[in-house]
Amino acid sequence: MVSAEDLAIIRSSLGREPTDVESACFENLWSEHCSYRSTKNLLRTLPTTGPDVLLGPGDDAAIVRFSDEWALAVSMESHNHPSYVDPHDGAATGVGGIVRDVLSMGARPIALMDPLYFGPLAKEKNRYLLEHVIGGIGGYGNCIGVPVVRGDLVFDEGYNGNPLVNVVCIGLVRADRFITARVKKPGNRLVLIGASTGRDGLGGASFASRDLSEDSEASDRPSVQIGDPFTEKLLIDAILEMAETGKVRACRDLGAAGLAGASSEMCSTFGGLIHADRVHQREQGMHPVEIMLAESQERMLVEVDPGDVALMGTIAEKYDLKWSDIGEVIEDPRYIVRFHGKTVADIPIDLLCTEAPLCEWKTAPYNAEKEFVRPQADIKELALKVLSHPEVASKSWIIEQYDHDVQVRTVSLGGDASLLRIGDQGLASSCGCNPRHIFLSPYAGTANAIIENAANLACTGAEPICIVNCLNFASPVHPDIYWQLEQCIRGMGDMARKMNIPVVGGNVSLYNESDEMNTQIKPTPSIGMVGKCPVLHLPVPAPGWGLALAGETGEHFGGSVLDAVTGCGGSAPVTADPGLVTRIRELVRSSDGVAVTDLSQGGLLAALVTLSPRARVTLGGDLFTMLFSETAGRFLIAFRERAEIGDLPCTIIGEAGGDTLSITAGTQSLVLEQGAISQALSSLSKIMRIE
Repeated sequence: MVSAEDLAIIRSSLGREPTDVESACFENLWSEHCSYRSTKNLLRTLPTTGPDVLLGPGDDAAIVRFSDEWALAVSMESHNHPSYVDPHDGAATGVGGIVRDVLSMGARPIALMDPLYFGPLAKEKNRYLLEHVIGGIGGYGNCIGVPVVRGDLVFDEGYNGNPLVNVVCIGLVRADRFITARVKKPGNRLVLIGASTGRDGLGGASFASRDLSEDSEASDRPSVQIGDPFTEKLLIDAILEMAETGKVRACRDLGAAGLAGASSEMCSTFGGLIHADRVHQREQGMHPVEIMLAESQERMLVEVDPGDVALMGTIAEKYDLKWSDIGEVIEDPRYIVRFHGKTVADIPIDLLCTEAPLCEWKTAPYNAEKEFVRPQADIKELALKVLSHPEVASKSWIIEQYDHDVQVRTVSLGGDASLLRIGDQGLASSCGCNPRHIFLSPYAGTANAIIENAANLACTGAEPICIVNCLNFASPVHPDIYWQLEQCIRGMGDMARKMNIPVVGGNVSLYNESDEMNTQIKPTPSIGMVGKCPVLHLPVPAPGWGLALAGETGEHFGGSVLDAVTGCGGSAPVTADPGLVTRIRELVRSSDGVAVTDLSQGGLLAALVTLSPRARVTLGGDLFTMLFSETAGRFLIAFRERAEIGDLPCTIIGEAGGDTLSITAGTQSLVLEQGAISQALSSLSKIMRIE
């Protein structure tokens, strides 16, 4: 429903009562999901330009130059509430929507990433949600032939009742041939292509802009779209063929707010006239509100010259897709909808698309850090608990459900970032953030998320090209939540500027709360980052290789995996110095005798198990601190010869090889047998295969 305050503004602007179609358009286009009412002013502070940014925020996807010939289309979206109500279809249509965002730029989708956030797996409901979200992502991505090459997985009580499903899509387009979503000339036609419009997904944008109630699974199910990946695959091929003709003037995916959202935003450079009755429909007797606001999947809207309508229709029919000439671009800056000749909406287009009143919220800083209490358990017991945590454990149960090799560009999925081959260059990608750290220190935690993703790229020798984000928060009505939002965006912007990485697009998802579970999510400014590098051979450390630790270790246990499994509390990591990231990137590029991983969840212990699970390590300082602290901005390096790491500031800590992972610090020691490590790392697979 349109709020009383908004309704007063609408009445005053129109000089009359809005029609039911107009009210539905305002309810959805003025929702947080579409208008960014609470965040627009904050988002304007982010650095969005750079020498390789061909098209920044504001379109379905950003365009960044990859080479003289090729550019990347990059976009990131959330499908959080639908994925709780119907996890399989919610996640699947999240994939479908983000793929179409990239497709609308005339780009071929080549890769997906999926940072995911769930409640603890001890709850059966959370296991059910994880299983079906993974099934939805894998099923849809596999069917359309777009590989899922990277992901992130976080578990926390705050996501009980409100999981987060974020998806990044990367596409490839010739640098001089990309399409934009804004119409070019009055008189041009608007052609709808793809699946028929039904009643599914009604009010999806407004549904995404409120919290989840106890009866959400029943009452909100009509707001969840139903996807068809086989139609999506046909649509991908059809739109790319249309784009190749050079006759598509503009293109937009029908996502949030359906046809009303796509057509009004697309026409906002001039004006638009839509004939709702001409839309090809799946169900009889549909009301114009349903036709305009349904979020039925696998639909695209293109602008073409009048003489090219038949050509677009011929291409659509070649792929067995339906199409309709549903309207035109007009000079008058109005958004007009007609139904069987009757005008059912006539709105100033700026009022609908750009003039939603902004929200002003109060802020209230907090201090959530708890005093550190050192766990009394044996250090080996603690180590195995950390390695068994599903954020550290093997993700093979998930990975094996995705087709990674389709399109035959995949070079590597292991290590810290994925690597694809484009021509003679490598495309590296990374995603995610650490919500527990960010909750304790929103500014530093978000700044460190930028460093962490850049560090992941550096371990493959890649230099970041751009950032996209998905800003997932609880309700900004709460002063502490809006403070989180402010601090996170400031931390992201400051570190992006410091590292010279433009933030080219993203999505804001607010009201992530659950009345059913009485929970609020932790602040989750999820990051997607892509980079460019030579296609390098990244070696696996062999017995006898040396091991070194770069970066200083502090006592940062707050928000760590150790904290998650013991409740030990403590301080969150401070903002790291990003300078070491550049040194690591240069090191990886200059030598084929080094292998590197950065230290993140699980600290040095997890990094050792990842890079060199058989090793003899000697550490300075306290063994407990060195193993479990999650101080940001550190790297573990394996090297064939000491000379290969040159003058990199680091400490030699041991040597790869042996039958166990043996770690000593002074009089303290830890020995982990390979069987115990394997048993711990298999925990996620065991949990998810119980049923």
